[in-house]
Amino acid sequence: MAIDIAQFAMVLALAVLLTVLLGKWIARLFTRPSHSLLERGTYQVLGIDPAEGMSWKRYGLALLLSNAAMMLLGYALLRLQQYLPGDALARASQTPDLAFNTAASFITNTNWQAYSGESSLSNLSQMAVITFLMSVSAATGVAAAGGFLRGLAGRNRQDIGNFWVDFTRVLYRLLLPLCFLLALVYVWQGIPQTLDAQAVVSTLEGARQQLIVGPVASLEAIKHIGTNGGGFFGMNAAHPFENPTPLTNTLHILGMLLIPAALTYACGSLLGRRAQGWAFLAAFLLMFVGFLSLVYGAEQGGNPLLTPLGVDQAHSGAQGGGNLEGKEMRFGVAGSSLFASVTTAATTGSVNSMHASYTPLGGLVPLAQMMLNNVFGGDGVGLINLLTYAILTVFLVGMMIGRTPEFLGKKIEAREMKYVMLAVLAHPLCILGFTAIASLMPGTLDSLANGGPHGFSEVLYAYTSGTANNGSAFAGLNANTPFFNTTIGLAMLFGRYLTLLPMLAVAGCLAAKKTVPPSAGTLSTATPLFTVLLVFVVLVVGGLTFLPALALGPIVEHTLMLSGQTF
Repeated sequence: MAIDIAQFAMVLALAVLLTVLLGKWIARLFTRPSHSLLERGTYQVLGIDPAEGMSWKRYGLALLLSNAAMMLLGYALLRLQQYLPGDALARASQTPDLAFNTAASFITNTNWQAYSGESSLSNLSQMAVITFLMSVSAATGVAAAGGFLRGLAGRNRQDIGNFWVDFTRVLYRLLLPLCFLLALVYVWQGIPQTLDAQAVVSTLEGARQQLIVGPVASLEAIKHIGTNGGGFFGMNAAHPFENPTPLTNTLHILGMLLIPAALTYACGSLLGRRAQGWAFLAAFLLMFVGFLSLVYGAEQGGNPLLTPLGVDQAHSGAQGGGNLEGKEMRFGVAGSSLFASVTTAATTGSVNSMHASYTPLGGLVPLAQMMLNNVFGGDGVGLINLLTYAILTVFLVGMMIGRTPEFLGKKIEAREMKYVMLAVLAHPLCILGFTAIASLMPGTLDSLANGGPHGFSEVLYAYTSGTANNGSAFAGLNANTPFFNTTIGLAMLFGRYLTLLPMLAVAGCLAAKKTVPPSAGTLSTATPLFTVLLVFVVLVVGGLTFLPALALGPIVEHTLMLSGQTF
């Protein structure tokens, strides 16, 4: 156990170090007035004036329409896949409902896959649809964070920047360089990167075996740097071609945390309040460590029903025992628990173990982190979500002491709070609403591999993953049906844009306001006290909202397991 804790501490220490280094770069990316030759050429092709400022409405409209156009392009390519050249395996086109689900999934940074990548997509689709949408969806999220922070820092201004400039810079200066370097390391470690569709090899027994290959390393790089998820293969990061070594496993983890964590430092730099950025990072880390402790403790303890059978789960095996069902022996309980915590904290959706095989309390952690949607979160949107709750926190504190709430020197009034509450309520309404509808559909039982509370958790996890734009699956649910493809696709779109666009409106409102000088009654938002208050509000709001649903799923499953019943 000491080795496991040392492993956790080392990864988090590296993540904090990289937070400072990359945070400085992101801050410069959003503030430098100059444009590179490639960027200027892009603006000319698109007919964009980079000096033009956009109101939050124009910024949001540009974001929405560009994403819609790219989603339609991805949908068209998936529907036409069998007619496009270059696929030696002649894989069929996706059905209309599956193509809608896939295109919606990857443009919203969700990367939910109702298909198995190696058997469903050609190399052209993997590159022109999947990798492309992974890149632009991540760039959209980070660009939105830049516009939002610009609005918070602005004074008496009517614009929050230019979406096209932010988007282009994030893509050219941040994502592509990072992914190029990471992909080279991945290739060095043994992840394939080729345009060939297959490799036929001879096994030790002399038989011929077909191995599916393709441009895996490039997809893996943006998959984790862009907090995308999904996978080239159905086994995702448990597949040796996606995650061959302990180094790649560690790089996957650091890649998922990299930009969400670095944006907290960039936030402090852009606001001119460095301590504020550290306070937000501390809130992320405080929640993350708590959830990691819960899932690791539950998985290390294992299933208590096996103890009377003489199975010592705490000490058996080379990896320290515990609940090893659904886990790669290469990573063990510690590596799997850390990966599961990171992938659902950073809403990435990449998995190196099967979450449905976790103990009930271990499986509760991925669910809870996605429900809160505030533990690091995805590229850009994670910070925006935390700032949403920061504004809600100062509002609640202000109401408790009878004072007009202030956040970063701006008064928080009725208009801003309406937008904030729209963003806060859209998330649970989407999750719980679609879960309720699916639970009433007669055909849902046919898609479940398990009954009882575990079966309910499978459905709840699917809509939580879709709405939180995570993309990981609880397994055991056949989601490739017209009903699930359509409703989960809608959950992804609602979860992305009904939370993002209202907060851009908040940024526009705050940008137009004057800065109020601090007074004796001003609540400082860069202190340990505020960090604790912020975490408390996130947990209380999330607990009050989702506890009944969790009680019907993993919590009741845990109590029944203790009484000897399994599902």
